[in-house]
Amino acid sequence: MHFDSVKTSTHTFFAPDGTQLAYHLLGEGAPVVCLPGGPTDSAYLGDLGGLSEHRQLVRLDLRGTGGSATPSDPASYRCDRLVDDVEALRAHLGLDRMDLVAHCAGANLATQYAVRHPERVSGLALITPSVRAVGLSISGDLRCETARSREGEPWFPAAYAALETIVAGRATDDDWKAISPFSYGRWDEAAQAHQAEGDARMNMDVVAGFCADGAFAPDATRAALAGFTSPVLLLAGEVDPGAPPRTAAEFAALFAAAEVVVQPGAGHYPWLDDAVWFSATLATFLGQLPARDTGL
Repeated sequence: MHFDSVKTSTHTFFAPDGTQLAYHLLGEGAPVVCLPGGPTDSAYLGDLGGLSEHRQLVRLDLRGTGGSATPSDPASYRCDRLVDDVEALRAHLGLDRMDLVAHCAGANLATQYAVRHPERVSGLALITPSVRAVGLSISGDLRCETARSREGEPWFPAAYAALETIVAGRATDDDWKAISPFSYGRWDEAAQAHQAEGDARMNMDVVAGFCADGAFAPDATRAALAGFTSPVLLLAGEVDPGAPPRTAAEFAALFAAAEVVVQPGAGHYPWLDDAVWFSATLATFLGQLPARDTGL
């Protein structure tokens, strides 16, 4: 499916502090709330490789990004405080319980939401997740080991040299740009355009605020996740050094019961690398969840 062909409508609601937030509806069927990473707006998710053929996607633009307003208090960008925005969206949609799909940094938000409101989550899918909220660490050796699977590709020498510099703690802005190819299973024109569009949308004030002091309480979060009983899926990209499969397995072990799947040949944005595989895997997981009132 081509994302451009998917009918999309944009709507707004108000967070508890009065900030107006935007969300986008794509497709039909039972809704699934989609939280972007970044932190940024949700446009880069597209229709998640055609998942909108199976479910109605509710893509939230985080405050200060996309169609959502800039808050009066920059401290409200903090990840744990965004939990109230997600809860306000659920109430606005009229959902008693909701399915959550979260990508990258959005997994930190979804995880904290699941801890604070476990009775509101019917299923949780974490895509190439960040692990800051649960205090896991990804070693430089593991990142480099994962990246070396791309050896032989024409861009590899420069990208790998930049990764080694980052791991050594001597990163420059140019080094961060140079490792972009590792985020995609294919570093083609489509991937390069996707990366450029994402870079242009990034708001560094939001990024800084998201991870500000106090944003995460790993010990408490890990303890609470052990009692979280709703179905959980963690999807890793086979060649993604940003969220390696081994780390996804460690994350999954924190839940009472979680399934881990590794998408072959995929990077950090697996719906771009193999849309059919990705959307079918997500649709299968979501289709196994208990029926719920849509509220829409």
